[in-house]
Amino acid sequence: MIPEIFQLAGELPARRLGYGTAQLTGPGYWGPRGEARDAVAVLRRAVERGVTLIDTADNYGPSVAEELVAEALYPYPDGLVIATKGGVVRTGPDAWHIEGRPERLRAMCEASLRRLRLDTIDLYQLHRLDPDVPMAEQLGALDELRREGKIRHLGLDSVTPGQLEAARELTNIASVQNRYNLTDRASEPLLKLCEAHGIAFLPWFPLGNGSLTTDRAGTDIAAAHGVSADIAAAHGVSPGQIALAWLLHRSPVLCPTPGTGSLAHLEENLDAAAVRLRAEDMSRLDALS
Repeated sequence: MIPEIFQLAGELPARRLGYGTAQLTGPGYWGPRGEARDAVAVLRRAVERGVTLIDTADNYGPSVAEELVAEALYPYPDGLVIATKGGVVRTGPDAWHIEGRPERLRAMCEASLRRLRLDTIDLYQLHRLDPDVPMAEQLGALDELRREGKIRHLGLDSVTPGQLEAARELTNIASVQNRYNLTDRASEPLLKLCEAHGIAFLPWFPLGNGSLTTDRAGTDIAAAHGVSADIAAAHGVSPGQIALAWLLHRSPVLCPTPGTGSLAHLEENLDAAAVRLRAEDMSRLDALS
């Protein structure tokens, strides 16, 4: 039986297949991707389909994605978990600058609260650890915001197992976000650590930034396409749905939040939750590491 729900921090339920908002922004995650009404329609449809975990970030746009979430979904329905991130400053398309000074983290969080029209952010994730600021200072600033009621739970993005262990000695960590998908499993040791401690793992690029949804002959993932296409044909679904179903079967702490600006692609992604992979399917997919 594949669990449908994950309890964040052991007390905040969310459906494991969520929705990520990065694809609502333009090239280089800069500016809007298209018309706001189209993004609003996708967000509303995701919630209509039962999504209860929306993953966004202050620097998607920047600000664009958070504003769209509020425009589409506020007032938020009961049970909807909003996760956002801070700790990175944007200066242009694909330009990312880590910023972990406590005063800047506080300002970022409070700006997200305003854009999202929230009093409390359910899950606030440090987008990157700043190597120039002690971890204790960065997490201490977020812990202070949590004590003030502005954050409910804390998460980390792009960390090593050692960094997660060090962070856990300083505060409670409810989630991590690292790159992880059918063909990229460098974060496997981190996944095992999350399993051991009941920490949600929100894999970014769960569809390989689109590479696992279409056949790209000649790339290093061509073999994966052949295997996933065979399994997809047997189930009457798409290779992208197999990639998402594999994540849901792989570990009960994996909570993928694939993003898209297309209603049709959204429906396809969410239908992956109904795919039931057989033991032999999992063996073949596991072997693609």
